[in-house]
Amino acid sequence: MNAQLKPVLSNELRINGQRLWDSLMEMAKIGATPKGGVCRLALTDLDKQGRDLFVRWAKEAGCTISVDRMGNVFARRAGKDESLAPVVTGSHADSQPTGGKFDGIYGVLGGLEVIRSLNDHGIETDRPIEVVIWTNEEGSRFAPAMVASGVFAGVFTLDYGLSRADVNGLTMGQELERIGYAGDQPMGKPIHAAFELHIEQGPILEAEGKTIGVVTHAQGQRWYEVEYVGQESHAGPTPMPRRKDALLAAARVIDLVNRIGHEHAPFACATVGMIQNYPNSRNVIPGRVFHTIDIRHPEDAVLAEMDRKVREGVARIAAETKVEVSRFEQIFYYKPVAFDADCVASVRAGAVRFGYSHRDMVSGAGHDACYLAQVAPTSMIFVPCVDGISHNEVEDATPEWIEAGGNILLHAMLGRAGR
Repeated sequence: MNAQLKPVLSNELRINGQRLWDSLMEMAKIGATPKGGVCRLALTDLDKQGRDLFVRWAKEAGCTISVDRMGNVFARRAGKDESLAPVVTGSHADSQPTGGKFDGIYGVLGGLEVIRSLNDHGIETDRPIEVVIWTNEEGSRFAPAMVASGVFAGVFTLDYGLSRADVNGLTMGQELERIGYAGDQPMGKPIHAAFELHIEQGPILEAEGKTIGVVTHAQGQRWYEVEYVGQESHAGPTPMPRRKDALLAAARVIDLVNRIGHEHAPFACATVGMIQNYPNSRNVIPGRVFHTIDIRHPEDAVLAEMDRKVREGVARIAAETKVEVSRFEQIFYYKPVAFDADCVASVRAGAVRFGYSHRDMVSGAGHDACYLAQVAPTSMIFVPCVDGISHNEVEDATPEWIEAGGNILLHAMLGRAGR
């Protein structure tokens, strides 16, 4: 056996966990918040700073950089045969307004650490390896979520993706131009296999004392935007029976959405996370209300039943409260995802090889891997987060968990990239 290859086939080959941790902490300084989290909304100046830092580090590791028309950034480590489709990993660099320092960026910097570790050991792979930053995964500034990976996978058109606007009317296309990440590479390309490394964003792994989540499936999701129009009126002189209170309608729908989630336990999730009330004055009956709805389930038939209940309930409540539903739009939908069996097996085998405690699990959150799975064999690797808290400034993980996930990613990618 070639002496150079021996570490590849044994547990001697590991990432540099301290270097990965230090990189995460350095990146967390960009957009740092008072409670220890980050705020790097998609395509803001802070998002640009994070991208720039990743690009600099990737170039220092010997990678070439390309950017497609949705601003997805690809850092490529050459393989022996550049004609072969690459093995890809990555995640996102944007955050929630009060986000944590691991959500998304762990998968990006974990991929970079794979490349750095291969460099350390002088290992050349048959296939190229690429690490990608997917644009606007969170969907916080521009809805829907995962729009750029969706364009990459052909789920959305390029025009649709570039036209997504924030609350101020600025589009993704305009903001990509402004921050210098409107790339010229075409959307989509062959991928041999893909892996996404991520914190769990839930409590299961930590509660069960498991280090690795072997992600076999992801829940399907539907997102809606709903608006009611009633009639503004004085809060004092207007009798209760004569009111057309848009906020009352919204409140009853919010309760309905919560009940639908409980009715389809234990796997269903149903949330109203955003609401805008007009005119938002303490002594005026609200005349217009906008809110979102997010429903999820790992079985598409159940998700469809939840959809039916939401639609029927909104119509019934609007009639009861004498308001008009001026908008009811499903803006985002993907079916439950079954990840590639061989890629999943690679993750599971890595956990066994290293002796990490592990369990199979379904992702409750959406990830870019869910769209990537439509065009390439794909799977995910989860590690715990403290108390299962994510999308929160106090989001946290231990260096040991972070390193373990990186080791699994390294071996899973090597198994697909060849050597």
